[in-house]
Amino acid sequence: MRSRTPDRLCAEAVDLARVAAEEAAAPGTVGEHVDAVADGDRVVTHLFESKEPGYRGWRWAVTVARASRAKHVTLDETVLLPGPDALLAPEWVPWSERLRPGDMGPGDLLPTEAEDLRLEPGAAPLGGAEDAGAGAAQVSPGVTELADAEDADVEPGSPAAQPATTTRGSIAAVADELGMGRSRVLSRYGLHVAADRWEEEYGPKTAMAQAAPANCVSCGFLVPLAGSLRQAFGICANEFGPADGHVVSLGYGCGGHSEAAVMPRPPRPAPPVIDETVVDPFALRPDRTGGSVEESGPAEEFGHS
Repeated sequence: MRSRTPDRLCAEAVDLARVAAEEAAAPGTVGEHVDAVADGDRVVTHLFESKEPGYRGWRWAVTVARASRAKHVTLDETVLLPGPDALLAPEWVPWSERLRPGDMGPGDLLPTEAEDLRLEPGAAPLGGAEDAGAGAAQVSPGVTELADAEDADVEPGSPAAQPATTTRGSIAAVADELGMGRSRVLSRYGLHVAADRWEEEYGPKTAMAQAAPANCVSCGFLVPLAGSLRQAFGICANEFGPADGHVVSLGYGCGGHSEAAVMPRPPRPAPPVIDETVVDPFALRPDRTGGSVEESGPAEEFGHS
């Protein structure tokens, strides 16, 4: 059983521990003796303050020991350890847990785990477990036959003698469109996680939706999704809305609702009023000969030449 009381001879070996700490540390960075901790029978660790820049609160720990019935204390190890008030770096977190939405940039690659719960196989495997673990696209035998027919070489001869690949090719195209050409598709868990994320960002409980005059379910700018998500989500197509281009809940809403308010027509200004009954007295002036001429300038108007 470990003794709680430090061994007397080991506890008195403060000078030996300080010399060992000064040899391991930079000059002038070993401070005052802090404590002596019993690590076991005749094993004591001396703690010294560290004045090393960047290691605030750390302590030099020097462990000394002595053999049974021996009076000579020996040095075990010297190490720099953090104290209770030490400044420590944050705990290391794997990159997959540090990644946040929007962190990816142009050229970045985000690998997906082979056992990602958000994904599941897109189709039944062709063979046994070897094919399933190979990582290749899993397709049904019928799709394989269609692909072979599309890749068939054209043999010389009349067009009637060529293999009919048009119909099969169209079926293969439909299969690709339905997702049968993908090795993995979104699982039910992946759908639920995505739905929760969209509901939290653009859902009925947001401040924008609470102040909206109506919901997105009745908005003309809503583009419904396909599949099971169509029942709860759509895409906003209002360029002036806060969720333009984002997946929104049908219970979401904003002030840009298509039927929230009808914009009144802008008032047209009244046409200008022209009074044609008033004659400008300076427009015409009498001529010396008794006629009238048009006004040519202020000098002639007052009889000055």
